[in-house]
Amino acid sequence: MAATKIHSMTSPIAAAIGRRVTTNASVAELYEDAIRAGEGLLAAAGPLVVRTGKHTGRSPQDKFIVDEPSSHDKIWWGEVNRPISEEHYDRLRARLVDYLIGRDLYSQDCYIGAHPEHRRSLRVYTETAWASIFSRNLFRRPPAEALASFNPNFTIINVPSFKADPTTEGTRTETAILVHLGRMEVIIVGTEYAGEIKKSAFTVMNYLMPDEGVLPMHSAVNVGPERDSVVFFGLSGTGKTTLSADPERSLVGDDEHGWGDDGVFNFEGGCYAKTIRLSPMYEPDIFQTTKRFGTILENVDLDQKTRELDLDSDRFTENTRGAYPLEFIGNADPTGMAGQPRNVVLLTADAFGVLPPISRLTHDQAAYHFISGYTAKLAGTEIGVKEPNATFSTCFGAPFMPRHPGEYAAMLIERLARWNVPVWLVNTGWTGGPYGTGERMNINHTRSMVRAALNRELDDVPMTIDPIFGVEVPTSCPDVPAEFLQPRSTWQDQAAYDVQARKLARMFAENFEAFADGVPEPVRKAGPRVTVADGPELPIAEPGEG
Repeated sequence: MAATKIHSMTSPIAAAIGRRVTTNASVAELYEDAIRAGEGLLAAAGPLVVRTGKHTGRSPQDKFIVDEPSSHDKIWWGEVNRPISEEHYDRLRARLVDYLIGRDLYSQDCYIGAHPEHRRSLRVYTETAWASIFSRNLFRRPPAEALASFNPNFTIINVPSFKADPTTEGTRTETAILVHLGRMEVIIVGTEYAGEIKKSAFTVMNYLMPDEGVLPMHSAVNVGPERDSVVFFGLSGTGKTTLSADPERSLVGDDEHGWGDDGVFNFEGGCYAKTIRLSPMYEPDIFQTTKRFGTILENVDLDQKTRELDLDSDRFTENTRGAYPLEFIGNADPTGMAGQPRNVVLLTADAFGVLPPISRLTHDQAAYHFISGYTAKLAGTEIGVKEPNATFSTCFGAPFMPRHPGEYAAMLIERLARWNVPVWLVNTGWTGGPYGTGERMNINHTRSMVRAALNRELDDVPMTIDPIFGVEVPTSCPDVPAEFLQPRSTWQDQAAYDVQARKLARMFAENFEAFADGVPEPVRKAGPRVTVADGPELPIAEPGEG
């Protein structure tokens, strides 16, 4: 066992159970403990490969927010933010404390938030050594002198072997992710998938930051040589990590950021990238992290004898993951901060294959698409998802947004207008047909289009207005075939394209009905044109400045 010390009585779990806790152990110490305990295998090039059992993705239906007085009126209760009573929470927590009396734990003291005025101190307790490495990788490391007097603002307790009791503790299953915003405490039980640690911390920040004038964003950020930062919004699998890891730009972060009055900043200190079919040619920066000591690889296949990785294998899940510190990306920005964005990119993986590969949006259209949060939910990211299907996740991160979407959308609209930020909609999904018929967008083409937009090479290119979605589509782009830019021209059966495009337009309209009363009229009118025999045609937004 690595060197330990006993926490002070300010530590809620350690004080309750009176046990020794392995505190802030190094990666090397934790490797030794993990391998000794049979938690994972050392791969040929140095990463630690682990399995997460039946949970190879998040369990959003098992996540609950404790309904308590201090946060009750701020939460957007419903299917996303499910309530659980304080009584049930206390009952489960008390049983968990008893369960831990005979067990050892690990803890890591971390920061979340690079901005010194908005960061929080976080303590993560884990049952396994590898999950402690994960936490050390994903969050930000305080300096050594800060650890001596570290006092957490909130705590995460991760005990996968403990099972919730749905009959007495108000949970849906034996798996539970419980967020108590009054006590600033998160309990995760019944699942080994480490993404729950990361996303529960994100949920807490998404609750706290609006009160400090910071827009929390499910986004990546990178910055160019002239400090021209860009924000990439998008759900898992849409390309945030891949496109933000650009060798021509410095990476601020790949997934979670805040946008305040003095610019953008990363919440995290690491990356949690999908590794399935990673290419050393197209994604060299991320690929090389899979060959580093310190990287945690979840559910990646490997040869049991040679320990060579098979990144193409989906034997355990499509949602294979790598967790590594940000500095493993060679051009990462060590500050985790950048100035006001020069561009915003909304990423979507369109399973219908009808959205243009790149288009320019007005600010009203940007608000419409941000509130809609359309993409395809890709296989493996959540339990039960076997193939891509259309989904709408408001703010491109509904499962992690405890407040009403209108709060986040209003903050985005205000920032776009104040800083006059251009907005681009980029489809990283399918072309030439829907999923199963068409093919996934060429990553080189997507990179070329994004770089052209950021370098202002599309500013003077003639644009056409998509007749259904109303967005401005460039007629040319460096290093991209012109016909590729117009999705209808890539389909062999263009009548079938029209049917699919109208189907998706109607889905947008139906989804937006839940938000229409809470947004300005120009935003309501910024959606796609709907033309169906049994319904009215919605007006299309006129092109113009945002």
